[in-house]
Amino acid sequence: MNKTSDGPKLLQQRREELASAFRSGGELYERVRPGYPQHAADWLIPSSAHRVLDLGAGTGKFTERLVERGLQVTAVDPSEDMLAQLNSRFPEVSTIVGSAEDFPAAEESVDAVFVAQAWHWFDAPAASRRIGRVLRPGGRLGLIWNQLDVRIPWVHRLSRIMHAGDVHRPEAVPALGEQFSAPEPHLSHWSQQLTPAELIELVKSRSYYLRASEQNRARVLNNLDWYLFEHLAYRHGQSVELPYLTLAWRAHKV
Repeated sequence: MNKTSDGPKLLQQRREELASAFRSGGELYERVRPGYPQHAADWLIPSSAHRVLDLGAGTGKFTERLVERGLQVTAVDPSEDMLAQLNSRFPEVSTIVGSAEDFPAAEESVDAVFVAQAWHWFDAPAASRRIGRVLRPGGRLGLIWNQLDVRIPWVHRLSRIMHAGDVHRPEAVPALGEQFSAPEPHLSHWSQQLTPAELIELVKSRSYYLRASEQNRARVLNNLDWYLFEHLAYRHGQSVELPYLTLAWRAHKV
């Protein structure tokens, strides 16, 4: 098989390898990962929605925005550990252990499907086909990501140390299947309040760190310790404002 035909397969294998890092560690993820700003959720969630699906729901960071609106929510994730965290916070939410490409749901049974911080882990064509089948006609697909605001110099250097890969490219549009209209973008600016210790825990929840060798993990932590406490002169217990961008897209089933 030539390199061209191998490419998509190898890319999918790499996505699956990195995504597997999140099969455990639900408690850490829930404790340190940021939620989603209210104004971004207001823009993404249609006021007419009633039954919705949170796909790749993790510990329920975006589920919270759906529950507070009184929606009937089903959360899907491949990690039982992550869903256990979600259930402890939102026992009223139905949960399914499954993938974005193959999860049980009746055809045309939901008004909207949301994917928070997870679309890049999916096989986009297969996920689009499955989502297209469960959405009602005209139903919404909403995608949302938090990214470090690397336009700010100290955050950019932090992202390099933690191997975050967070780069905002306005021209980059999520690849959706032919089942959906062209996605409409929305950008939010906000900050998460953390102590330096919590920021270090945040780094430990990222895919690069979770998949790294012990040697590489030690290198990341040593570099962080120097950067935060020596270079930036933060104090233990000090409140640090970590700037984020929230990128959202909405499309409808055609």
